[in-house]
Amino acid sequence: MQIFITGGSGYIGRSTIRALTGHGIAVTALARSEHAARIVSALGATPVAGALTDTDVLREAARRADGVIHLGVDYAEGTADVDRAAAKALQDGAGSGPYVHTGGVWVYGDTDGVVDEDAPLSRPPRITAWRLENEKRVLARATTGERPVVVMPGLVYGHSGGLAQSFFVEPGRTAGAVPCIGDGTNHWALVHVDDIAELYVLALNAPAGSVYAGVGGQNLPLADVTRALSHAAGCPDRIESLTIEEAVRRMGPIAEALALDQQFSGARAHRELGWTPTRLDALAELAQG
Repeated sequence: MQIFITGGSGYIGRSTIRALTGHGIAVTALARSEHAARIVSALGATPVAGALTDTDVLREAARRADGVIHLGVDYAEGTADVDRAAAKALQDGAGSGPYVHTGGVWVYGDTDGVVDEDAPLSRPPRITAWRLENEKRVLARATTGERPVVVMPGLVYGHSGGLAQSFFVEPGRTAGAVPCIGDGTNHWALVHVDDIAELYVLALNAPAGSVYAGVGGQNLPLADVTRALSHAAGCPDRIESLTIEEAVRRMGPIAEALALDQQFSGARAHRELGWTPTRLDALAELAQG
């Protein structure tokens, strides 16, 4: 079996390539630069030169593969349009083969306690609201005999990477205090990068039209998370409280997503795919950096 992956040189993509090859699956990976090609090659994947805007390349690479995992995203002007065109090309190429599309739980906005994939969508933050329409288009192709599946990662952490590292630990090292948005009572639905990678592999065999919240069952208050991150940043228990307005000025619009209060269950993926996250001590790993 051979899988074509976009975003393979990225944070989640690197773990996903390792997971795929660990299951004996051959991987081809989109690489928009020589640096990206070297990364995916070192992981055991065969690079395919091109960018997310090269729809002919995407279509042909997907056609040659037995399935597709679309992890790549271009956060620039026209993000939604680029993703929509890329997804269409990949699905056109994949045909009746499995196509796994990346969403994210942020589209649900704040949740009222612990919810699952059937929760109502409520005021998604600006940075991710565009995903809703694209995911509808992707899933609609299940009615034509195709096999689209959407995986929605929670807040991904692990191996000293991810958003927590970029927006909390690194600024904390510079400022001598880790930022916390608001009073820290809001929750993050966390998942380890190696666990979410395993879910992507399992999703290749999921029923057409399925949607899975990729969360590890760790719904932790931001106050606890930032306290752990302060240890990784070398400034134990030194926290700088920011209003949402201050956080947006400092971090950009992603601060609105990081300020969400979300608690999610990953029970559907466990029940239907046998997905069992094994990295379940987020605070300990986050504190190590």
